[in-house]
Amino acid sequence: MTTPSWHPVQWTGDAVRLLDQRRLPTEEVYVTCRTVEEVALGITDMVVRGAPAIGITAAYGVALAAQLGVDVDAAIQRLAATRPTAVNLFWALERMRRTPRESLMDEAHRVLEEDKAICRAIGEHGAALIPDGATVLTHCNAGALATGAYGTALAVIREAARTKRIRVFADETRPYLQGSRLTAWELQKDGVDVTVITDNMAGWFMQKGEITCAIVGSDRTVRNGDVCNKIGTYTVAVLCKHHGLPFYAAVPVSTLDLTMRTGAEIPIEERPPREVTHVGDRQLVPTGVPVRNPSFDVTPAALVTAIITERGVARTPYESSLAGLV
Repeated sequence: MTTPSWHPVQWTGDAVRLLDQRRLPTEEVYVTCRTVEEVALGITDMVVRGAPAIGITAAYGVALAAQLGVDVDAAIQRLAATRPTAVNLFWALERMRRTPRESLMDEAHRVLEEDKAICRAIGEHGAALIPDGATVLTHCNAGALATGAYGTALAVIREAARTKRIRVFADETRPYLQGSRLTAWELQKDGVDVTVITDNMAGWFMQKGEITCAIVGSDRTVRNGDVCNKIGTYTVAVLCKHHGLPFYAAVPVSTLDLTMRTGAEIPIEERPPREVTHVGDRQLVPTGVPVRNPSFDVTPAALVTAIITERGVARTPYESSLAGLV
């Protein structure tokens, strides 16, 4: 699997450098975070997004606090308040909390390098599930931009595309457009055949027989196999079930939260209405009309064909298969 030439999260020696995903696909701009507060805002404002990448960024934020000589516990508390849904954030912060102060930078580097290896392994396990000639539907961005490198769902696609003819339909992913802006951008850079469709087109293409399967990432997957991912994922899963198509979730073990029994326990972040009311500076919704903007939804385990992790592929009953992987 080829390593991308660009990196969503980097340590420069005295700062955390983030590829600004808000500016893609038209501008490739980096934001340099020299304080813990700047790192926290980079996560909250979605300069960086995707559960594994958020965890990596937070780990470097804690290491930065130690290097600057500021209160590490306060830094962890500030970073924990940035995004409530992605479990990798809290997994990474807890890992840093247990690490001696003098070793925090080495630990942050390990979090990044381990994530790269995890993504490669997910790709290898998942590629066998994708048949030659498949058209794979994705939703949101579960690619290199969302991880240390390679991606989760897109690692499967990248690995499959090495030896098979693979085509990708990338859902636009309203309201933040991670599919059209980010997934299409990185797959085009990799030379993978990618076509963007709006979210409400997926059912039609399934009905026409133009989609073989769907694969998504996850921000938190719980004990019974319920998968929390970008809003609209549940809709894709329902459509796959109706049309008899496999629906896969690519999930690092660090994203599994076996302390929660079902997806009903997952806190769902609601983001600012402006993400729905505007595209860029253009207003699309009448002033004064209420807007709801949940950032995630939960796909019930009954709709999930398999969960692909770096330790293997889990199938129903998930309560035992996921516990076995952990």
